[in-house]
Amino acid sequence: MTTSWSFGATPLDSGVTRFRIWAPSAPPGLALEVQGHPPIPLHPDPDGYAQADVDCPPGARYHYRLDADTVIPDPASRLQDGDVHGDSIVPAPPGAYRWRHPEWAGRPWEDTVLYEVHAGLAGGFKGLLARLPALAAMGVTMVELMPIADFPGERNWGYDGVLPYAPDTAYGTPDDLKRLIDGAHALGMGVMLDVVYNHFGPDGNYLARYAAPFFRSDVDTPWGDAIDFRLPAVSAFFKENALYWLTEYRFDGLRLDAVHAIAGHEWLHELARYVRDRVSAERHVHLVVENDDNRASLLQGDFDAQWNDDAHHVLHHLLTGETRGYYADYCTEPAQALARCLAEGWLYQGQPSPYRGGQPRGEPSAALPPTAFVLFLQNHDQTGNRARGERLTSLVDSGPRLRAAVALQLLAPQIPLIFMGEELGAHSPFLYFTSHTDPALAQAVRDGRQREFAAFPEFSGDTPAAPLPDPNDPATYLASAPWDEHAESADWLRDYTALLQLRARLIAPRLAGAASLGAAAVGDRAVYARWELADGARLTLYANLGPEPQPVPAALMPGPDVYATLLFESLAGGRDALARGELCPDCTVWLLEEPA
Repeated sequence: MTTSWSFGATPLDSGVTRFRIWAPSAPPGLALEVQGHPPIPLHPDPDGYAQADVDCPPGARYHYRLDADTVIPDPASRLQDGDVHGDSIVPAPPGAYRWRHPEWAGRPWEDTVLYEVHAGLAGGFKGLLARLPALAAMGVTMVELMPIADFPGERNWGYDGVLPYAPDTAYGTPDDLKRLIDGAHALGMGVMLDVVYNHFGPDGNYLARYAAPFFRSDVDTPWGDAIDFRLPAVSAFFKENALYWLTEYRFDGLRLDAVHAIAGHEWLHELARYVRDRVSAERHVHLVVENDDNRASLLQGDFDAQWNDDAHHVLHHLLTGETRGYYADYCTEPAQALARCLAEGWLYQGQPSPYRGGQPRGEPSAALPPTAFVLFLQNHDQTGNRARGERLTSLVDSGPRLRAAVALQLLAPQIPLIFMGEELGAHSPFLYFTSHTDPALAQAVRDGRQREFAAFPEFSGDTPAAPLPDPNDPATYLASAPWDEHAESADWLRDYTALLQLRARLIAPRLAGAASLGAAAVGDRAVYARWELADGARLTLYANLGPEPQPVPAALMPGPDVYATLLFESLAGGRDALARGELCPDCTVWLLEEPA
């Protein structure tokens, strides 16, 4: 366990607390002000670090003063007294929390069934802890928390955090978070954290005032100047952050948000190796990226998997018919596109993307194992970034079609991710929400959302439409909770549980070493795919996401000498129709050939 960090306030074995900040461009008046102590002038060394050891206990409040009018929190604060503009709090010493399950070492990646959840909407860390037994009973093996880094106000969907070491107190205390993780481990479940290393939120980030080199003006991102990971101090700030979550809180993995916005993929390799060198080799610690660049090289030893946006986009088009925005890249020959995603991971492996102006996108991915890809039908991005946050239950006009897609997703050898509420057939939207206290910033966010969707006819000035939901309105947040009552909940939960039990019993134990045997389009909305599992068993998929039956070519049918048992059919009679050489509309059939 690391007991001394390069940043923040660290209680030492000697009884004093070491305060350390990187402030290479701080004004001459930089000072540390600790509760009960006179101000301590700070003078950064040639590398930009300033340090002071103070005799103060855990729980002491402190801040840094830049000048007579400006005090700031510790950028590596472990806990805030109030909000992002308030005082920081000296944390408890490492090891103060007594873990009930210190022997927990995690589970192999092939076992993983992810459940993405917003801690606040789930009732905070305590509320989510109470939900864990039901998730475990359904078959979830890894809860993935959306970002919890301290953000401005009481509500945020997570991606506007500004203090990446401090869990937001709107969700509970640090010990509440540890009890959540401990409780998951007691149930045989892991917990993964979504971290944002590509930008800071718009309110509460003071770094430019005293650490201007933290950012580089020659590279722009959607959120402003890029973070300069070339600098050793900046690199260490985020590397240690990753290690902190994995050791102090015993998270079982990290999902790195939008790493394509990090200038230079070399740093990502450095981060992964840094973490893996410092976490016990006995633990199963998993690193996952979201990366629009489709860099297969990241997944060749350093990272376990990438969110498979390509597979999502083609499935979304097949389910909804949408063709706007990036879905335009997936509406030509969608069955062939889906077949390639099932067999090779990504659709875009270096070919030009029309949506991106013809720029090449991606690297070849066919050599990667199926488990290098996280497969989902919905997530916070694909739902929350919609103007009205609609879920597939509101967008897909065929219930059987959506159930067929769920059956495809949950039994495919890629790693499935369930977005909170999917297992209940939730109809509640998942909206973009904030709680900015600055009226000007709140209005700027409203105006930005309006501009973002201005090109859509339903939101243009010439077409009457209901206004966009106000991100800062508490009602927008409350409307996004998926756990209200639904008449269909029991049926959906039954199906998810049945599918995940099949996966746990017959597929997950055979995934290490599984490989694709190919895939093909069956008409324009149906696919065939086949995999050989680790023990020689063969798993075969037939899925038709269209309204018409599809004849299956003889070459794609099991041969007369092959005995394939029915693993699952999303519609009764799907297997019988397949035996006649036909794929039913809106139906998925899975077959399993056991090894001889």
